[in-house]
Amino acid sequence: MAVISLRLFAQAREAAGEKMAVFDGASVGEVLDRAVAQFGAEFGAVLAGSRVWLNGAPATRDDSVVEGDEVAVLPPVSGG
Repeated sequence: MAVISLRLFAQAREAAGEKMAVFDGASVGEVLDRAVAQFGAEFGAVLAGSRVWLNGAPATRDDSVVEGDEVAVLPPVSGG
């Protein structure tokens, strides 16, 4: 398993109480599952409506990760 940086923005940051965390995982999905386990249901709810990026490109849960990769959680932008 690789050590992956997880960057959190907007509501994801608020729900987690952190802007960045580090998790082990072999896929984007494993990293996200560990984040939900650590940060709780509110974070999971935000994650469900968010886009996820891997190293600056759109990602799926099945995408593999390697040491030093960065996963970002980008909730939808609300405007007004």
